[in-house]
Amino acid sequence: MIASEGAVVGSVSPSYEQLAERIRQLVLDGAFAPGTRLPEDELAARFGVGRSTLREALRILSSQGLVAVVRGSRGGAYVTRPDVGLVGEQLELALNLLTGRGVLCVDHLVEAREVLEVPAARLAALRRTPEQVAALQGCLFAEDLSDPAPVIWEANFKFHLTLMDAAANPLLKAMTWPVFTVLRTRYLRDRAPADFWLQVLADHRRILAAVAAGDGEAAARAMRTHIDRLRPVYRMMVGEGSRDG
Repeated sequence: MIASEGAVVGSVSPSYEQLAERIRQLVLDGAFAPGTRLPEDELAARFGVGRSTLREALRILSSQGLVAVVRGSRGGAYVTRPDVGLVGEQLELALNLLTGRGVLCVDHLVEAREVLEVPAARLAALRRTPEQVAALQGCLFAEDLSDPAPVIWEANFKFHLTLMDAAANPLLKAMTWPVFTVLRTRYLRDRAPADFWLQVLADHRRILAAVAAGDGEAAARAMRTHIDRLRPVYRMMVGEGSRDG
């Protein structure tokens, strides 16, 4: 049962946006714990709204990842459990929209990678486990570039994700992979020249050596150098010289 003390929004039925905000705040405050079922009848009575208003509010909350609407005999709306991965999914969507509309350019995204990945490399060197060092080694693609471009890209992507795992900060990872993914899908598109991938491989080896040695400053420097080398390649792919023109 959902308690009703002091929870009615007001005597006038609110719009579904207002109702969604009210329920959202209750979820964030912990009044509705993860896994709690939100029965329509009780919610409608509690807030003094009709079912159509309530369903629109739940639709908004579902799009925000706060509520899951389940169909079937045991269906209904349930408060979701917190998931850092949802942060990344929503950020990827937002970045795709912003780059598609020209609000963000390639330089913005590369700068964001620098801000996120340089300190992450430092943390990885200080926190990595032997298993993570071995996993990073396994992400180095073949020097002869015999694999197809998508396979090389996935190895590249996995190297950076594994480095984020070694940094042991889930939020850093959730913020980094969407930036990485949008750079590829919107700008790189597996069109990078062979010498680019050879440089990436050399950079990854230097980053790995510093991380394996536990040298945080060397790892940070190697990552900064790596990202500095990426910038002109991305610019070349989109034909833009800089953020300002």
